[in-house]
Amino acid sequence: MTFIDWLFEIGNFENPYKAGQWGLLHILTLVLIVSTVVGSYFLVKYSKDKEKTARTIILVLAITLTFLEFSQRFVYIIRRFYYNVPDMEGLTLFWILIPKPWCAVACWTVIAAAFIKKKFLYNFASLQGLICTIIYFAYPGTGFNNEYIMFSNLYSISTHAILMTMSILFIVLKFTKFEYKNIWKELVCFVVAFGYGFLQIFVFKTFADPMYFMPGGDIQGILGVDYGVYLALYIVFLVIYINIYYLISDFKTVKSLFVKKQVE
Repeated sequence: MTFIDWLFEIGNFENPYKAGQWGLLHILTLVLIVSTVVGSYFLVKYSKDKEKTARTIILVLAITLTFLEFSQRFVYIIRRFYYNVPDMEGLTLFWILIPKPWCAVACWTVIAAAFIKKKFLYNFASLQGLICTIIYFAYPGTGFNNEYIMFSNLYSISTHAILMTMSILFIVLKFTKFEYKNIWKELVCFVVAFGYGFLQIFVFKTFADPMYFMPGGDIQGILGVDYGVYLALYIVFLVIYINIYYLISDFKTVKSLFVKKQVE
């Protein structure tokens, strides 16, 4: 196998399915994520210029993630328009360029947050990035599931690992600040994200279930429940998940409201 074969996956070879969930590579990836987060925390803690060090770490990760995102699109363009690989026949340039599943949208969100440097965007990027990567690493559907780690596998594993690392570091390094008085900003971001998901499904027709809420999806299949039950669980889980961050971070506000009600 040549490098070109590996990069563009064009050689006459098969890459059979392999159940790699919770295998050695999966576990080592999680160890690397934890090690990077812990190492970054202590590096910032004992640094003379904590803010500069934290910003540098985030920018390095954001630039690496950006490079991977552009690389994947370059590879897809070459596969589609130069080699005309059969499994990409009919795909448009628009389909290749836009982020499609929620994880891809989350990747571009953490990149944007790293450069725009707005508190609400750090908050939203962490919320979105962690929910995507927690689901991904709990039972990966891509990346680890082939005998050979080709470029597409490496891209999937690396982007999810960086996404989770950045989402955690935004919180650990205090880029985020979850306050109920400003939660509306993050909720607007979620509305935009879901609006983009609906556009993909019903207008662009680029992805059947980018936000994992449509009937017959992988998660519904794993849970083994009817769609009505699944949709209800989806909404409840999302509400609880988002509120956990604010209940912990903005505990003083919650406590003061509770005490005030008790006094009344």
